[in-house]
Amino acid sequence: MANHNVAVLGPIPRDHITTHHGEVIEKYGCAMHTAIGLSRLIGDEGTVYLVSHLRKKDEAAVKAILADFPNINVDHITSDADQGDVIRLKFVDQNNRIEKQTGFMNPITPQDVSELMHCEAFVCVPITDYEVPLETLQYIKANSEASIIFDAHGPTNAISTRGDRFLKYWIDRDQWLPYIDVLKMNLEESNCCWFDKEINPETLKEFDEKDISHLPAFADHAINKGIKSLIVTLDSNGSAVFFKKDGELHEELVGAIRVENVVDTTGCGDSFAGGLGFGLLGNPRDFIRAVHYANALGAQRTQGRTFDVFKSREETDAMIADNYEEK
Repeated sequence: MANHNVAVLGPIPRDHITTHHGEVIEKYGCAMHTAIGLSRLIGDEGTVYLVSHLRKKDEAAVKAILADFPNINVDHITSDADQGDVIRLKFVDQNNRIEKQTGFMNPITPQDVSELMHCEAFVCVPITDYEVPLETLQYIKANSEASIIFDAHGPTNAISTRGDRFLKYWIDRDQWLPYIDVLKMNLEESNCCWFDKEINPETLKEFDEKDISHLPAFADHAINKGIKSLIVTLDSNGSAVFFKKDGELHEELVGAIRVENVVDTTGCGDSFAGGLGFGLLGNPRDFIRAVHYANALGAQRTQGRTFDVFKSREETDAMIADNYEEK
């Protein structure tokens, strides 16, 4: 039996969510979705190490939830600094929301992951620019052979002094790329990663939410700087996957997994990242397989408000077969 070890790095924010139907939900999010989705897929064939920092008053509640998942190791969840993310989300429609962040996790440092160099993959899901620093990725790359999956949600989002979360350009992107194997983002974030070296404020426009014409050039640049694959999620249109094949840039569109009733989209991106991490275990270059698992976990996440939405490996494999295998 395989014994896979995966580390998940990121905040476990206390989320206060107002849905587009006006319902109010309070729960823990982000890396919890990633780790629990992964744990359900791995089952008794490995361990998920969740690395995060919390407020002291949240630690017992978080660990009580995770106690239901015996293959999640919580030894690297700490509250020494008594700092953790607190997020308020107000959805204006199914996919768009207004965000405020009022609590701030202290960054995950090399010391926090020094005992995890045996892991096969590190899935990094920062939601704000300071949470998983470049020095931590550099340490992992220097001390392990693991695949590093990194969500660009972190370096493309920042916080104002009023707690308002806002998009920003990832200006120092090229310093990070050599230390990332799979770079995952949504289309809006991709526009924060591929930009002109100078901007004329007189002609600055809003991002075109449907324009993907910049992606091949960005992917080619990023792969030449060191990543192995760029994966850009396109909401209901699935995901654009880029990697080198026979020395040339290869682009493939992987369709989304359709679900009948969307209950809650919070955490879909984090769940997607967990699916990528699982799909690359034992197959670090099979990016299409990884996206199949990523899309499956993202689809599962929409089906309810609790962690019960995540399915076993067998159920998820059946879901993937129903959607992707030729009939």
